[in-house]
Amino acid sequence: MAEYAKEYTPASDRYASMTYRRSGASGLRLPAVSLGLWHNFGDLTPVEHMKDMLFTAFDNGITHFDLANNYGPEPGAAERHAGSILSRDFGRHRDELVISTKAGFEMWEGPYGDWGSRKYLLASLDQSLERLGLEYVDIFYHHRPDPETPLEETMGALAQAVSSGKALYVGLSNYDGPTLERATAILKELHCPFIICQNRYSIFDRTIERNGLKTAAAKLGKGIITYSPLAQGLLTDRYLDGIPDDSRIKVDGRFLQSDALTRQRLEQIRELNRLAGERGQTLAEMALAWILRDDSVTSVLIGASKPRQILDNIGALGNTAFSAEELAAIDRASLD
Repeated sequence: MAEYAKEYTPASDRYASMTYRRSGASGLRLPAVSLGLWHNFGDLTPVEHMKDMLFTAFDNGITHFDLANNYGPEPGAAERHAGSILSRDFGRHRDELVISTKAGFEMWEGPYGDWGSRKYLLASLDQSLERLGLEYVDIFYHHRPDPETPLEETMGALAQAVSSGKALYVGLSNYDGPTLERATAILKELHCPFIICQNRYSIFDRTIERNGLKTAAAKLGKGIITYSPLAQGLLTDRYLDGIPDDSRIKVDGRFLQSDALTRQRLEQIRELNRLAGERGQTLAEMALAWILRDDSVTSVLIGASKPRQILDNIGALGNTAFSAEELAAIDRASLD
């Protein structure tokens, strides 16, 4: 692993090989691969390890770090750790970075710490900025639709975040197509720079193709940034020969349970791995490339736990072109 001086100096050629894509019709460009600071930035991860991941990412052109108020463990820890590193090591490079955060899931007890009310969203943003040690974030997301709060109230809170100078742009996460269209109309009327949607998307999870989100985002000129592109690690070579002792399934079963690895799923993974090999890629590289083949996708969020994984994932950019035959074979191998 690389040794870094006390004062971090990023690589001088950090922009040489990364691809940057415009987020929808906006002027903001994001790296094709972005780094999510989720459970890899909780209290259980050594700070020096977090620094190595951020330094590796930035040295290789990843300028976008994505957070949320509740990322940890414990909730708030990821923002706190990231803020400390950003302040100490990235102070001179703030204007080269895109920092995003979100609010929408439970963050504190009581009726004002969850969902999509104006009170919760604006209070949460203030708390996030304090933990991050920043005057503003580049993108502030509503993390999930709130079925009980009027959409006008939630969108109004996002617009207020921008007008107050605490966010430059806003985004929506986990919305579907029809709700996205309604939200876009409200934000347009409020002259709020809404530029991006964050949704789960992978070879194994095509929800945004079925619920209208992908089509609506393209029609409305909104970017898409995808999370869980490797299906919580299923779209890698880790499970080809069973469940390793250090796998996410055994170490932390909150997000990937053992029953996800059925015999059918394992057969699919092995076939996809074979197809990736024919392309000269690892399965993870092919899974990321499959998402990035589509110009409507701005970026993929990776959740690396090691610097080496960041470099491996960037390798997907070497070949994002697929033939019709390859796409059909991937569909046959992955769709139930």
